[in-house]
Order: sequence, then structure tokens, then C-alpha cells
Amino acid sequence: AYMHTGGRTTQPVGHYEFCQRSPGECSERTPKGAPVELTRKLWATIVKINNSVNTRIKPRTDMENYGVEEYWAYPANGYGDCEDYALEKRRELMDAGVPAGNLLMTVARQPNGDGHAVLTVRTSLGEFILDNLETKVLSWTDTDYTYL
Repeated sequence: AYMHTGGRTTQPVGHYEFCQRSPGECSERTPKGAPVELTRKLWATIVKINNSVNTRIKPRTDMENYGVEEYWAYPANGYGDCEDYALEKRRELMDAGVPAGNLLMTVARQPNGDGHAVLTVRTSLGEFILDNLETKVLSWTDTDYTYL
């Protein structure tokens, strides 16, 4: 099942500031087209990267890590919050050959109403969510999130 998309939405301020600091990280584009073909090898890579990043990075809020409420960055010091995990997973999957256009930084609401960021991978078999709060890579339909 493919994620339903609606109208335009605003870019999260943290992502905007990240792109201002590191424009090269945000200029990577893939022409709109077919999603990446989900092979057994790619699935193994996705699962491996999700597990590796979730294990290597230790949770820490932006206030604890950077002294500000919202700051998107790669977790270079080994600490980060949800969007930092997602950025690192995106970078590692791009390094593994997944086109940037199939790796979507995605903002959602948790069941308790809190905001959350995850990485969505667009594949030939649907969209899958890489999440620092979940050990398994799940189809977007198998999560409890409301996607924004």
C-alpha cells in the first residue's frame, strides 16, 4: 500500500535550517519516477542500516545536545533525536546506492500527539518506515502514526 499524499505542507523549520547550513545535503534530487526496486539484498541493507543506526546513536534531545529546542544535524557525536537518526539512515542508504528521491524525511504525530520524524523509503512494494522508536522496519500502514 502506498502512502496517500495531500496538498502541500510547510517544510519543518529544523530541516530548512539544516539545508541552509549544509546546502549540498539538500540539493541531491532524483527525478520523480518509479520507486526503487525492493530486492532481498536491498531489504537486508535497509534492515541492517536501521538496526546499526538505532544501536550506535544514543537518544538525546536537541536542548541537551545543542542547547536549542530544534536543531537538525547528523549525529556526529553519537547522540541525537528522531530527525538525527533519520538523517543518518538517509545518508547511509544513499551511500548504499538508494536514490535520494526514494528516501523521504517524514514528519508524523505519535498517538500521544507528540511530533516525530522518521525516514520513509519508497519501494516497488510500498513505503517502509525506519524509526528510532521501533526495532523493526514496518510498512507505513503498520505504524500508529499520523503522517503530516
